Amino acid sequence: MSFNRKAAWALATLLLIITTSFTPAQGYHSDAKEIYHKAWELVRENYYDASFNGIDWSEYEHRYDGQIQGTTDAYAAIKLMLEALKDPYTRFLDPHAFQDENDAIDAHIVGIGINLQQSRDQAHLIITRTIENSPAERAGISAGDEVLAIDNSCALGITPEQAADHIRGKAGTSVKLAIKHAGAQEIVQITRQEIAIKAVQVKMFDSGIGYIQLSTFISSDAAREFRRALNRLAGAKGIIIDLRDNPGGLLANALEMADMLLYGGPIVSTISRHGKHVDVSSGQPLAKQPIVVLVDEESASASEILASAIKDNGRGIVLGTRTYGKGLVQEINRLPGGAAVHITVSRYLTPNGSDINKVGIEPDIFIENKVDQVNVAYAYLKEKIACTKSTSKPPLLSANLQ
Repeated sequence: MSFNRKAAWALATLLLIITTSFTPAQGYHSDAKEIYHKAWELVRENYYDASFNGIDWSEYEHRYDGQIQGTTDAYAAIKLMLEALKDPYTRFLDPHAFQDENDAIDAHIVGIGINLQQSRDQAHLIITRTIENSPAERAGISAGDEVLAIDNSCALGITPEQAADHIRGKAGTSVKLAIKHAGAQEIVQITRQEIAIKAVQVKMFDSGIGYIQLSTFISSDAAREFRRALNRLAGAKGIIIDLRDNPGGLLANALEMADMLLYGGPIVSTISRHGKHVDVSSGQPLAKQPIVVLVDEESASASEILASAIKDNGRGIVLGTRTYGKGLVQEINRLPGGAAVHITVSRYLTPNGSDINKVGIEPDIFIENKVDQVNVAYAYLKEKIACTKSTSKPPLLSANLQ
């Protein structure tokens, strides 16, 4: 998967995807109608809902034949076809957007180092994270800022993918952003550079409590980074895993990380048109310390899988606010010519059988203030460690403290 153009770190919708597999290219073809038909066929064969959300999918097979004269027409027709499903996660990626996705998975991008997410009313683009030592951070941009314009083009109402189309470019070139920061508008000129994406930050508090911040599951290196972090914290007495503002990524990463933590039990169940599959942990955890997982309303998809696996198996507690609620799984499928479609292929249930889609995970301890969240997690682990020392048998972690 090698491409020439690089992406800005602004693909919030991408990061909400849990990718289960990748359909290899079968060669490059130029026939535009073939591209459209392949997309239609992939949805027909793989979409998780056999009723296709109540529409007659066969009617779309040749619906746009008379309008497709070239690749641009095929792309536009595919978008219209997928929009008919009314499923925001089943979507089309042109070759550049698909390249962006692969750059994120490869953990190296050219951009300014921001993570964007559309507000719930879809009117505003909010920066949820700036990468450490990135051009954006050096320019003074921070989480919570709003992007108002990109190179003098209004950003109100556009999606993160559309913003990425404007923000990305070659290393050494610049982009001008109008930012709303601390209530005031600022204009910043930022030079793009290649950025190595690190999914994990780790530190040890003086008390022996470890802290792992996991910002994304999309990088193919995320599980390896997480394993290295747990090894660094082998001497910790308790571990805080911070999944706040983590919109998800690769399902495989969530499964591997959960297996590093669980003593046994199911991790997640996925249900497709073809049946139900349950992923079960090996029961050989790398880390055995008490765990607190921090979540918020932006913790989604793979974050919710990891958090619920820990919560439902009684391995630790979840602390913070209710999570985003994305309980659907997408598959990446490449189309002839280099574009791709994401198709919702299944829904998932947490280990206790809960469907969290559009509902989210209710934390064991509800706390809104982000500083308080860390402080309470720290205090909880200190108390848990003290309790463990005073008993001959390790106490079970409560899965419901409310």
